[in-house]
Amino acid sequence: MVVDRDTEFLVYVTMKTTMQVDEMNKDGDIALILLGSNTSSRDILPANFVLNGRLRLMELLNLDADKFSGLYASPAFPAGIGPDFVNAAMAIRTTMPPDDLLGLMHKVEAEADRTRDVRWGPRTLDLDLVAFGSAVFPNVKVQTLWRDLPAERQKVEMPGELILPHPRLQDRAFVLVPLAQVAPDWVHPVLGRSVVQMRDALPAFDVAAIRPMAG
Repeated sequence: MVVDRDTEFLVYVTMKTTMQVDEMNKDGDIALILLGSNTSSRDILPANFVLNGRLRLMELLNLDADKFSGLYASPAFPAGIGPDFVNAAMAIRTTMPPDDLLGLMHKVEAEADRTRDVRWGPRTLDLDLVAFGSAVFPNVKVQTLWRDLPAERQKVEMPGELILPHPRLQDRAFVLVPLAQVAPDWVHPVLGRSVVQMRDALPAFDVAAIRPMAG
């Protein structure tokens, strides 16, 4: 399938992604990916960027099945930084190494006019590789270092390499709420807690702020 960004394709994407896929390829490792958008471009709305990004990634990976959550409206992070996000999560099986998968995700972002001018700024499409099976990258010591980084340092410091699981995975409702739809029983390889357990440990206010979108 050749991805087209015209109106007919966007309608096709919206219809296709209303279907929840139950069966996944049993080969390879499970990759958990968060999708998000909070700005429009070329008359493409955030929800369409998310839906389009999911299908484009599946096309590049030659996948015919995945698990895809519903769409959620989430407050921008940090608070007040920009418009609300449209977020979703997907779970795929792949034999591609994590670094190569991340490169492919960056390609999809670039096709959606994603820029990185301002950290945590508005973006057309954000694809985050939040976990890859039971892998810990680059090792437990470094993952723990970034996971325990004080909040003030999080604002100004960024890792120069892929960290898995994502250091903020356990802290963010906008990640865990949609992720609980596609991989509720996935267990954090360092913390030893499932997605549902991590979600339920968050403040109720934070979880309630992640609102399912109609349709």
